[in-house]
Amino acid sequence: MTNDPQDIARIAMWSGPRNISTAMMRAFENRPDCVVWDEPFYAAELTRSGRDHPMRNEVIAAGETDPARVVARLLGPLEDPDKPGATVFYQKHMTHHMLDGFDRSWIERVRNAFLIRDPARVLASYTRAWSDVTLADIGYVQQSEIFDRIADRLGHAPPVLESSDVPANPRGMLAALCGALEIPFREEMLSWPAGRRKSDGVWAPVWYAAVEQSTGFAAPKPDAVAPVTLPPALQRIADAARPHYERLARFRLTAPASN
Repeated sequence: MTNDPQDIARIAMWSGPRNISTAMMRAFENRPDCVVWDEPFYAAELTRSGRDHPMRNEVIAAGETDPARVVARLLGPLEDPDKPGATVFYQKHMTHHMLDGFDRSWIERVRNAFLIRDPARVLASYTRAWSDVTLADIGYVQQSEIFDRIADRLGHAPPVLESSDVPANPRGMLAALCGALEIPFREEMLSWPAGRRKSDGVWAPVWYAAVEQSTGFAAPKPDAVAPVTLPPALQRIADAARPHYERLARFRLTAPASN
């Protein structure tokens, strides 16, 4: 079935890689009223940039390579036979997929939120799966650009979620996010069945091992706040990304006092 596009709460969550972005997608997908799309612009970005990446050919073959068609689907009717009455469309976006030349005007027609993580931790995680990384690959500059565009349109900061806050207080932080996005919080967001989803990108075998084993947001590990030591080349990338991270972090959501 198809929903009227005007009745859909479209949520664009903007994140860089190696964040809790897939776990956040799981939380939203577990809502009975929500359909998700995993990294809509991935195939288009790889096609346009020529960038080498794990499963590049498979990603391109499985995805939509025309960014204009991606946008049309992001703004169009929801068509999901498993959730014919869905009224929430959660779009898990990677900021580094928004290349120069891709139309960004559509972003102003959806509800935007930003998921951030300390760049040193992002790089430490990223390079365990793929060693070739640049500042552009982790998306901090692009995230700042998109944040500024939305803040300028709204006249205030859009919601920013610090990834380390969510495992520490899942109910409180998800309630805060839903409130900022003007949708109701649902208890179903706090847990989900383990395993892979039909909605997962074809790249899941490379990147999603941990989230496939998860059934919710795990409590922070004891070393979650321990300093991260990077080799000099990666530290330079982290240092370049840090001002962008810290600027958005000033606007991070806090949980309601009742939680």
